[in-house]
Amino acid sequence: MTQPTPAVRADLAPTGTLRAGINYGNFILAQKEPARGESRGVAIDLTRELARRLGVPVELIAYTSVAAMVDAARTGAWDIAFLGIDPAREGEIGFSAAYLEIEATYLVPAASPLRAAAEVDREGVRVAAPARANYELFLSRSLKRAQLVRAPNADAAFDLLASGTVDALAGLRQALIGLVDKLPGSRMLDGQFMKVPQAVGVPRGRDAGLAYLRGFVEDAKASGLVARAIEKTGARGVSVAPKASVR
Repeated sequence: MTQPTPAVRADLAPTGTLRAGINYGNFILAQKEPARGESRGVAIDLTRELARRLGVPVELIAYTSVAAMVDAARTGAWDIAFLGIDPAREGEIGFSAAYLEIEATYLVPAASPLRAAAEVDREGVRVAAPARANYELFLSRSLKRAQLVRAPNADAAFDLLASGTVDALAGLRQALIGLVDKLPGSRMLDGQFMKVPQAVGVPRGRDAGLAYLRGFVEDAKASGLVARAIEKTGARGVSVAPKASVR
């Protein structure tokens, strides 16, 4: 990669520090170690490597939902953020290509007749999802017959399934694995309804920084940095995104 120019540093670290928006609600990308409270995950590894190349320190700006992080793009609270690519977000945020993809599918209760993700979009089926999650935005456009029920957050969406208010819970495969034990007899459906593309974003208007980020992401994939970061998480249903042309 080319060395970062002053314009790149001004876009990505205007305060002299790389302020990274981190959504701890997506534990594949970031989580805090219980014992010492240290952050780890794919987004953390990428942030640290980017800061090293820029020659600046890191400040992690913590969020518990992607919706709050997207809203903060307007305020200048962060310089980069890790989130899924979606057309509904592109008015405020410029995206790199995806660095990884996460499978999204459904969790259903024991008595459900549904067996595969492709069967969910039918009349009478109610699907819960956290409002403004990447896969919720996708389902709001793609579901034609099933009813989408939006919840304030992931916990509330799970409660809708546990209470019998909905027939299926949409989510990232790795997150749903952790919910199976909380609802005895529940199971994930075969297949997936999408692969959520996770990228690095910057507030609109930071063109030099965005161009550098796009090259950085492709280099991180090609060098094996992303693959090693995924392996450390032990996550299933997560893969390195395909190579993209740098714009």
